[in-house]
Amino acid sequence: MRTEDVLAAIATGLWRWDNASGTFSLDAEAARLLGLPAEPVRLSEAAVRSRFHPVDWNEIGSVVNLAVAEETLAESRLRIMDEHGRVIRTVRSRSKPLVEGTGHQLVGTLQEVAGQAPDAASRTPVTGDWRRSREAFLLDAGRALAEARSTAEVLRVAASLSMPGFSPDGLAVFGVAGDRLTIIGHHGQSQDDEGPFASMSLDTDYPAAEVVRTGRAIYLPSPEEYLRRFPVTWPLARRFGRRSWAFVPLVVAGRTMGAWMAAFKHPVAFTPDERSVLTTVARMLAQALARAGVAESERELSLGLQRTMMPVLGPGIPGIRVAARYVPTGGGLQVGGDWYDVIRLPGGASRPGGNGGGAGRIALVIGDVQGHDVRAAGLMGQLRIALRAYASEGHRPDAVLSRASRFLYGITDGDDGESENGPRFATCLYLEVDLETGTVDIARAGHPDPAVRMNDGTVLLRPTAGGLPLGIDPDTDYPTTRLTLDPGETLMICTDGLLETGGHDLDSGWERVRKLLESHDGEDLEQLADTLVEAVHGPGSHHTTGPLADRREDDIAVLLLSRRPAGTVRETPRRTLMTIAQAEPERIAEAREQMRQLLHDWADGDQLDSAVLMVSEMVTNVLVHTDGDALLVAEVACGEKSRRLRVEVSDTSDELPHKRHPGEMASSGRGLVLMEMLAHAWGVDPRGEGKSIWFELDEPGTTEGCCG
Repeated sequence: MRTEDVLAAIATGLWRWDNASGTFSLDAEAARLLGLPAEPVRLSEAAVRSRFHPVDWNEIGSVVNLAVAEETLAESRLRIMDEHGRVIRTVRSRSKPLVEGTGHQLVGTLQEVAGQAPDAASRTPVTGDWRRSREAFLLDAGRALAEARSTAEVLRVAASLSMPGFSPDGLAVFGVAGDRLTIIGHHGQSQDDEGPFASMSLDTDYPAAEVVRTGRAIYLPSPEEYLRRFPVTWPLARRFGRRSWAFVPLVVAGRTMGAWMAAFKHPVAFTPDERSVLTTVARMLAQALARAGVAESERELSLGLQRTMMPVLGPGIPGIRVAARYVPTGGGLQVGGDWYDVIRLPGGASRPGGNGGGAGRIALVIGDVQGHDVRAAGLMGQLRIALRAYASEGHRPDAVLSRASRFLYGITDGDDGESENGPRFATCLYLEVDLETGTVDIARAGHPDPAVRMNDGTVLLRPTAGGLPLGIDPDTDYPTTRLTLDPGETLMICTDGLLETGGHDLDSGWERVRKLLESHDGEDLEQLADTLVEAVHGPGSHHTTGPLADRREDDIAVLLLSRRPAGTVRETPRRTLMTIAQAEPERIAEAREQMRQLLHDWADGDQLDSAVLMVSEMVTNVLVHTDGDALLVAEVACGEKSRRLRVEVSDTSDELPHKRHPGEMASSGRGLVLMEMLAHAWGVDPRGEGKSIWFELDEPGTTEGCCG
């Protein structure tokens, strides 16, 4: 009996689909099943497509592509429609792809499905609803895997996937290390179960190893099939009590990077649609693991660079406490140009021009090289080493920055050091701290000013004289500003990333930071450093990105230093000091702001305005009527029954001011008149070189006689 007669007797038709020409060849039984006259016929693709349900026809392409990729049979269930669009029967198609060049032919059979099999629900037949569920699942899975940022997160997402109709209860991801198969992660097994699979040769007779070797998926629908194909490793799998297994290759850019195992406690037939879902998930999983691997390598490189470029702040420096944080900008390779450093300096007597004493000195450095790329990080490393060298030679702060500026100008005076906006530059703040006296000498190169938290909780931004950023002009001078840090007070220096992120400018950002400093007790510097960083990039510490609000628009570096008190912190006057040079009359505005910050809790607002007005008049008088600079010293001290403000403005001129009586239209001459009217006491004291003009104000209503 002929084969055609046998197939006709069991109601099975033969058909051939030539993909290149777009034609179908049907025998008589296949034509009958499609609702056509029962005779052999050759039809166009469009004519055959009109006989299938549109949803089913759309699935044929993916089923065929899967079969071509796996070199397996293409199986699907198809609903046949009549010319009126009614479903007349359901057929099952089983065909073999024959690849010819860039095209392929499908040769197979059509057989009518009389009814649903008892286990049809577990096999999930192809229906429009099932397809919609599958598409929704794949969209959700793709979105979740795309958002995973580490290998651990990818594995957690994979373990939580609930596939429509056939969710696995055990998962494992295998990777390749040389000629060994390793376990990257697993779910549904205990930690001890991974032992035999942790590292095995790729030559092992194990499904995952064969998948990696061949790049083809392996589906094992029953324990009997597993035992038949992999008898050597079957005892390892038998103890888990699973009934079906799928091992799918993880392929990225044409390279098999590992395998994914999905194991089931119930039998799974692995229909083409089920294999299609597993293959699609495996592709997304492979891409997610590759992205996570790259991201983790970048993070490890970033952390390595940070560890080598940032100093280790250990205990070892007597008399002070230090805390620091560095947080790279979000996104990309997380390295940038911000840095900080703490440098042990030669003894005071050994430095030319030193102030003597053997208590020891340290230098604090913080800076920001323009850019957020590897080049910026490299320049930062070179500049940090240069600054360390100049500081260790014993140079004064102004000389250290001058040399550093010439160094940076020299190494960036060419194409290699240029950014889109021209040669690279760097801002920097260099502080030399005498550990015995608390004297701090500061040189500033275009960097934000330091801030000091006093013992009573008052926080002042300390305006300092400064020059251009490093690397712009090799002949720039950097004047030095001096302040005194009392025991218990905390000094903060930072880069502009701490101030300007989250939509702030320098002024509003400083107000935010000032409130954080004032609300802290000043004792635990590590906690204070975390608080400052968390306020910028949301919850979490400096080690991780905040899960709720990652607003990092720039690198952040912050350094805190506090002098340890010998015993109980004594009540020290609240004071500020600043120099206003002849060439910087604009700093008169900074002097007024310093007074307002110093008197932020002064009881009488009118007195505060009076103090600001008198300071402005006194400083302006020095700049207009002398050739020297003005030195402003303001101090709030506790009296017996009230606080007292004393302000002194000194200059090097020997000419004493005279009280005048200006007319209504006069533009000057009112300084001493104002002090006589507004101050509780005032005076002019000649000095050895120059003079000092001072006034005092007593705060009303503070009867307890305590500061702060």
